[in-house]
Amino acid sequence: MKRIDFYVQHLVRHSAREVLLRSGQPVLFRFPQGERKSNSPINHAQVAQLLSESAPSEVIAEIRHQSRGAFNHEAADGTNVKVTVEAHGPEDWVITIAPLEGAPAPRVAPVGLATPGLAPPSPDLAPPARPAPSPAAPRPAAPAVAAAAPSGREPRINRWLRLMVQLEASDLHLSTGVVPMVRLHGEMQPLEERGPLTEDELAPMLLEITPPRNREEFEETSDTDFAHTIENVSRFRANMFRDRKGIGAVFRQIPYEILPPEKLGIPPQVLDLCYLTKGLVLVTGPTGSGKSTTLATLIDVINQRRADHIITIEDPIEFVHPNKRCLVNQREVGTHTTGFKKALRAALREDPDIVLVGEMRDLETIAIAIETAETGHLVFGTLHTTTAPSTVDRIIDQFPGERQEQIRTMLSESLRGVISQVLCKRIGGGRVAAYEVMIVNSAVSNLIREGKTYQLVSIMQTGKREGMQTMNDHLFHHVQNGLVEPREAYMKTNDKKSFKEQLKRAGIELRLD
Repeated sequence: MKRIDFYVQHLVRHSAREVLLRSGQPVLFRFPQGERKSNSPINHAQVAQLLSESAPSEVIAEIRHQSRGAFNHEAADGTNVKVTVEAHGPEDWVITIAPLEGAPAPRVAPVGLATPGLAPPSPDLAPPARPAPSPAAPRPAAPAVAAAAPSGREPRINRWLRLMVQLEASDLHLSTGVVPMVRLHGEMQPLEERGPLTEDELAPMLLEITPPRNREEFEETSDTDFAHTIENVSRFRANMFRDRKGIGAVFRQIPYEILPPEKLGIPPQVLDLCYLTKGLVLVTGPTGSGKSTTLATLIDVINQRRADHIITIEDPIEFVHPNKRCLVNQREVGTHTTGFKKALRAALREDPDIVLVGEMRDLETIAIAIETAETGHLVFGTLHTTTAPSTVDRIIDQFPGERQEQIRTMLSESLRGVISQVLCKRIGGGRVAAYEVMIVNSAVSNLIREGKTYQLVSIMQTGKREGMQTMNDHLFHHVQNGLVEPREAYMKTNDKKSFKEQLKRAGIELRLD
C-alpha cells in the first residue's frame, strides 16, 4: 500500500472534504462542519517520500522549478483523488488531497494500517481503545507452553509482520500496555489505530511462534532470541523479553535478498578485504547500524568470487547464504552449538577458509578469533564499538593486564581492517550508511603494538590513498552530496567539535533548533 492511499482511505471513511499535509505540521482533515487535526506532525521526509511513491516524475520536477504542481491519483481501493502540491520552501511543502469531481463512488475497504506519523484525527474518528489492565490488578503469568497455530492458519503475529514489510520498516516493537510500533527511517511510529496491547493478548501470540528451546529459556531468564520466517516475505530476528509492564518483543526484518555492495555504498577498499587469505576483519557500530547487512554482503561477495569453505556462527542465523561458488555452513547458537567460543573452537577442525563470528561477546571468544586469524584463516567479526581506534582499545582492555602486551602484539599482526558504521536518515526518506575505514598497514600495526592508539586517527586522515577514511569525512561527504541534513550528520558523529568546524569552513549552516 502506498502511503498516500492511507490518507485517501481516511478521506472516504470519514467523509472529509480534503486532507492537508504540511511538512512539520499535524495532518489536517477538513469537513463541511469544521476541521480536525491529527495528534502527531508529519515531517518533510515523509511528505517527500509520499510524493516520490505516487507523483509522476514530471510533476515532481514541476514542483521543484515552479513551486507548485498537481496530478490525479487512483488509490488501491479505486478512489480517484486530485493531489495539489505547493512548495513554500525547501522543507515546507503542502499536499492537498481531495475527491476528484465526477469520479465514481469508491469501493471502501476497512482501514487497519496506520501510516507513520499519523495518529487518529480525533477520538471520535478512531476505534474505541481497549481498556488497559488496572495497575492494581496482579499481572497474569504468561503460559509456559503455547499451542502451535491451528493447522491451515498462519501465526496471528504474521499480519503485523507483513504490514511492517509493506511499510519498509526495519523493526516491529510489541510491548504490553503500548500500541504496536514500527521503526521507519530511524523513527518510532504507531503501526495501527487501536488500543494498547494487553499481556493476555500478546503472550499467546508470541509464544505461538517461539521454538520450544526458547520458551524454556524465556521461562528461566525472561528473555530469548530466535528467528522467524514468513515464506516469500522475509525472515525476522526476534528478541522476546519481560519488562515492568509485562511481556514484549522486537522483530528485526532480515530481507531474503542480500544487497550488492554498490547499493550499500561500501567503499571499494573494503571489498579488497574479501580477497585476503588470513587475518581479522571487524565490522563495528551501535545496535541497529547495519553491521549484519554489511557482513552479509561481504560474505556474499566471497561466495560469488571464491571457491572456499565458509562457516558462520550466529545467534540467531539472520541472512541465509546458499552455496554459490563456496560451501557455506551456517550454525546457530542454541540450536547447533551451545555458544560462540565452543563453535569457534570446533570450526578449526572443520577445514574452514573463512569464519564469521556473529558477536565477539567475551574475552575467550575474542582470544580464539585472534588465534584463528593467526593460524591461516580469514575471520570476520562484530563489536559494538563506534570508532576504529576504540575497537582496538576495547579488544585489548578485555584482557587482564599481564596479557595485554601479548594480545597487543597478536592483534597488530592479525588485524587487517576495521569498518565502523552508522545509519543516517536520508533526505527524502530511507537511510544511508556512513563508514569509517581503517586498513591496517605497517604504520597502524606499529601504533597498535606500541599502545599508541590515540594516533590512529591521524594515520586514517593521511591514509586516504589506501582507502582509509574517518567517520567525519564520510558524513561530510553525505552532507555535501545532499544525502543527509547537516543536523543529522552532526548527531551521528562522535567528534562533534571537529565536524562543526568542518561544516563552518565549507560555509554549510548547522541548525540545531
